[in-house]
This record gives sequence, C-alpha cells and structure tokens, in this order.
Amino acid sequence: MISVALLGAGRIGALHGRNIVASRRARFAAIADAFPATADALGQELNVPVRGVDEILDDRSIQAVIICSPTDTHAELIERAAAAGKAVFCEKPVDLSAQRIRDCLQKVQASGATVMIGFNRRFDPHFAELQQRLHAGEIGDVELVTILSRDPAPPPVSYIERSGGLFRDMMIHDFDMARFLLGEEPLEVHAVGSALVDPAIGAAGDVDTAAVLLKTASGRICQISNSRRATYGYDQRIEVHGAKGMLRAQNLHSSAVEHADGSGFRSAPVMDFFLERYTPAYRRELDAFFDCIENGTEPNPSGEDGLRAQILADAATKSAQTGQAQRIDP
Repeated sequence: MISVALLGAGRIGALHGRNIVASRRARFAAIADAFPATADALGQELNVPVRGVDEILDDRSIQAVIICSPTDTHAELIERAAAAGKAVFCEKPVDLSAQRIRDCLQKVQASGATVMIGFNRRFDPHFAELQQRLHAGEIGDVELVTILSRDPAPPPVSYIERSGGLFRDMMIHDFDMARFLLGEEPLEVHAVGSALVDPAIGAAGDVDTAAVLLKTASGRICQISNSRRATYGYDQRIEVHGAKGMLRAQNLHSSAVEHADGSGFRSAPVMDFFLERYTPAYRRELDAFFDCIENGTEPNPSGEDGLRAQILADAATKSAQTGQAQRIDP
C-alpha cells in the first residue's frame, strides 16, 4: 500500500482525505495543517495522526503527499517534497506567478519526482468520455469548443481579494479543459469581464462575469463563459463541434426523473456545487495519481499542464484589463 500524507485539512483537503481512507491502495499516514484545530478535527474524524510538515517530509516511510494548503504555499511545498523523494499531488494552481511555476518545475525535474496537478475535471466520467470519443475521430477535426462554467453564488469578497482573480482562480479549470479538448495549444487570447453580480467584487479589482475566446495556430476556436452566479445551480456544460458532427456533455441533475403535464416538462435541479458534481472525478484522479506511483507512468495533468493553464489565465487577465487580444509564445 502507498503511504500518503495530507498537507492542508480544509474543505478540499478533507475531501481528498476521505478518498484516501476509502481507497484500498493507500495507507493514510498523517495530516498537517497550519491551523491545529482544523487538522485535529479531520484527524479525529478519519482516525489519522496529526504531525508537523517538517516531520512528514523527513519521514522516509511516507511515499507521497497531497498538497491542499493555501496557494501561496504550493510551490515551496512541492519543491520540498520533491527534494525529499516523495511523489506529489498538488491542487491547482502551483502558484499565481508563471515564473515561480517555471522555477518550481525546474527543481522538480532535477529531483526526478512525480508531480501531478489537480485539474479534476479531466477525470469526470462524462468529460473524459467526450474527450476519448473526440480524439478517436468520432466527429472529425475539431472546429469549435464551447465551455460553460457558472457557480451558484460568489465566494466572500475576502476570498476574491486573495484569489488572483476570476481568470486565475475559476476559469483556470476551463483553460485546462480547453487544452484537453482542442488538441492544439491556444496562441491567441481575447477576454472581457464585468462585475455584474456584486459591486464589491468590482471594488476589489475583480470581475464576476467573463467570456474568453481562444484560437489555435490552425484556427480552432474555444469560447468560455463564466459567471459567479447561476440561480439554477452549478452549471457545467461542454460542447465540441467538429467537421463530422458534435459531441456534448450536459449538466448532471440530482435525479434523472422528469415530470410532464400540460404545462410542460420539469426536471430535478442540477447538482449544488463542485463537491457534489465532481465526486467521481476526485476519486478517479486520486487513482490516477496512485497509478503513477505504482507503475512509474508520467503524471497527467503534469506540472507543465499547470504552467500552461496559468499562462492562459495571465493572458486573459491582461486582455480583459487592456481590451487587447494577447498572443501566447508557442
């Protein structure tokens, strides 16, 4: 069994922690968190000891760490864990600075460590099937990708102020998905954004409603729509139009049962938020991480995927601020 430690016991850390416990492939060795009460609560729930980060990294019996700490700690923890000879799974992003990510990846490469980045949507069964059928040639050459991602409600402004902005925090998942589906690297980014949901978000220097156009060297186009508010639930849809047809992944509802009468058709609400919507994806990505450790396979998504998504997010941020399309160095 793979000996795993968790660094960060907040909401996403707790989710990963519960998945480690449920896995038959791993031994949950330790939990660390900057807030002792948070670590203790999760440790008691899962019957896992709480230890310090230094102690975990120095323990040679621990083979892997899962990093779910605040973003500004990710790059340093990746470097330290890699230098300690541990496999690393890190939630996105590696850092809010593309240059800091480059520096981190150089050290990871020198260490030879396995590092996987948590773009969980690649592991959603429906999105993964769409991508597999797409790349099997079912609809021919890709021409237009449409990604819609809308949260049910905005986070607190205190979170917005340290998030890096919508393009780096929220849409970065969609940038990774765009690369996952396009089959080519976007070289042009044009973004627009507004604060329509909450004026306080605009006052904090961010947007809550945004759209982005990406274009590849061959002319393939991806359009992304984001909003911090969707009154009907967590909106997650993808459509890919190709030369021979179209593939589409629709929203998931809390029930597949519909009711029809003289007033029309009514279906159950869509899933509440990401923890519910992507429950299977989080389990599958953890299994993929364990596969890398056991079989020596290359991690996917890799640190390079994290860097490329960050570059797109930076370009979108600049485009929205300047009103000018941004070119990406291939």
